[in-house]
Amino acid sequence: MLRLLRQYLAPYKRTLILITALLLVQAFGQLYLPYLNASIINNGVLTGDTTYILKIGGVMLLVTAVFTVASIVAVYFSARTAMRFGRDVRRAQFERVQEFALREVNEFTAPSLITRNTNDVQQVQMVVVMSLTTMISAPIVAIGGVIMAIQEDVQLSLLLIVVIPLMIIVIGAIIVRAVPQFAIMQDRIDRINLVLRENLTGIRVIRAFVKNRFERQRFADANADLTSTALKVNRLFAMMMPSLMFILNIATIGVLWFGGHLVDNGSLEIGNLTAFIAYVTQILTSVMMAVMMSVMIPRASASANRIQEVLDTNPHITEPAHPSSQIPTAGVIELRNVDFS
Repeated sequence: MLRLLRQYLAPYKRTLILITALLLVQAFGQLYLPYLNASIINNGVLTGDTTYILKIGGVMLLVTAVFTVASIVAVYFSARTAMRFGRDVRRAQFERVQEFALREVNEFTAPSLITRNTNDVQQVQMVVVMSLTTMISAPIVAIGGVIMAIQEDVQLSLLLIVVIPLMIIVIGAIIVRAVPQFAIMQDRIDRINLVLRENLTGIRVIRAFVKNRFERQRFADANADLTSTALKVNRLFAMMMPSLMFILNIATIGVLWFGGHLVDNGSLEIGNLTAFIAYVTQILTSVMMAVMMSVMIPRASASANRIQEVLDTNPHITEPAHPSSQIPTAGVIELRNVDFS
């Protein structure tokens, strides 16, 4: 998939740099807000300093406005880039298929070529959209959140050493089992398209020989195969989000429990505990966002491989290197005493 992305996202390097810069602004804004909130609690609420609360509150509103605008602009350019990427890939596939001889078309089959230029491109296109919005910002927020959490309190940060690897293990175990099923699912979609196309093309013959019941059963079998594969994949990923939410809630309880003791001992201020909880939530939310991407990546990877197969196929009938505009003649036809009536 990386090869396909590198090739067809290369013309949009400047836009990608702009999107990355905007997402950096968004991430820094998200990470700065809990720090300001902690400052308001420690230096404003606890001391009763209304002027300080209003001052820092105004800064928080300004930061929120800036990273909100940056987020909107980033989403706009991400969507536009992804749509143009899909357009370019579809065009490249169409132009390559136009060069195919009957031999290549039969190797892929027409229904499979249709699926590769529609559904497969859509799967990769969706990953591009999510990558340009989520996969860039999520690691920045996660890494920045870890740094800010350590600055708030080193002892509480030790919880992250347990929580983050546990989440990665859960995600990895599910993805490893799901990846092979996505390639099978795309083949099942090809089969559905094949049955439908043959049914529509030969509708007169089917009715003439009273094969309606046979064709209905044929489609039902193909549909059942696709449904079965999709259910296997969805059952796997249905386990992911509840498991991650359970880990997130356990982590929050742990922070409140140990943080409460630190506040009671006077070694941690309430504002810092609030900021730490916010950073932990941001870290784990970023991991969960990456999980949502991981759900899409295996299927998109299978689709990208199928697209690349079409683009890498060279037709066995090629244009001559030096085409001749004159066709040699082996004989001459002469017509005499011929008229047209």
